[in-house]
Amino acid sequence: MHQRDDKPMSEAMSTADRTAELREFLRPYTRKSDLRGALSFLGTLAAYAVALWGAVALIGAGLWALALPLVVVLAFAGVRLYVLQHDCGHHSLFATRALNDVVGHVLSVFSFTPYRVMQYNHNQHHAYLGNLDHRETTEIHTMTLREWQAAPWHRRLWYRLYRNPLVMLPIGAIYTYFIAYRWPRNATRVGVFGVVAHNLALAAYFWVIWVLFGLVGLGVLGASAVLGGMIGVFLVYLQHNFEETYWDRKPDLDFRKATLIGSSSLDLGWWWDLGSGNIAYHDLHHYNPAIPSYNLRRCQRDLPAHLQSHAPIRWREALRSFTLKLWDEERGRLVPFPRARPAAQAAAAG
Repeated sequence: MHQRDDKPMSEAMSTADRTAELREFLRPYTRKSDLRGALSFLGTLAAYAVALWGAVALIGAGLWALALPLVVVLAFAGVRLYVLQHDCGHHSLFATRALNDVVGHVLSVFSFTPYRVMQYNHNQHHAYLGNLDHRETTEIHTMTLREWQAAPWHRRLWYRLYRNPLVMLPIGAIYTYFIAYRWPRNATRVGVFGVVAHNLALAAYFWVIWVLFGLVGLGVLGASAVLGGMIGVFLVYLQHNFEETYWDRKPDLDFRKATLIGSSSLDLGWWWDLGSGNIAYHDLHHYNPAIPSYNLRRCQRDLPAHLQSHAPIRWREALRSFTLKLWDEERGRLVPFPRARPAAQAAAAG
């Protein structure tokens, strides 16, 4: 089992000079480069277009097996475009707010996600991270062990299905990107017009794909969107759902611990970082959202050991994290479903 050394983080969170040192260390990595932002945006968009065209051409030639890797590339390109849109929402991809907003709106077509609502919802997530009294702002809902033990059978059944990866990944992806984002949460607070305009732009995009590539093009795009959505849900889950994450209630809630200890640092390999736009280094992102995605990996690699919040999570622990379902407030960790309810355990003990 993955072990985390809490001592450096506990000292960093309780000592002002350690906190100041971390803040000062991260400052150079917040510098934006319009050139690097443009290369990330245009390079990913080019990979997206080539993968889409190539997959359609290969399927048209009957070479389905050769087309599948390109569908995977297209899915990861879609994930990267979403991450870049997310950067724009933090105004961290480019140097100016205006350019970030323009590109964010453009990327919304390829991510199937209305820009302003994504920006608002995601900022809410940052604001209430780790707060057990505001779990409605998290992407993946987490029950506490106490809530689970007190819940009726139908709620426990729903939650079991919800947290099952075989349901969460594919159904969650389809629901989020094809249904929920057509009229997303908080749309009326941010602006109805933007959501309607986004949906019309998305319909126009689908029409262009149909004109250029026919039903095969729409099928390739749809398959890649579902796969990309599954990759996205996989990442979103692991960003805050691992054994030694952090939740608490006010007044004890420590926001700095929520950003650093409550957010993971995933090391799933260079290719994964390339395909996911380095968003796996999520603790640094939450602590300072001004760091552009193109600087996150380098920042993580340069981070001194005494400033690290926890050891990186690799594939073995990442997969194990999907067995963890409930936040145990007393133990301060994420735990699996209990094997028996308290009444049944007491009866067995008696």
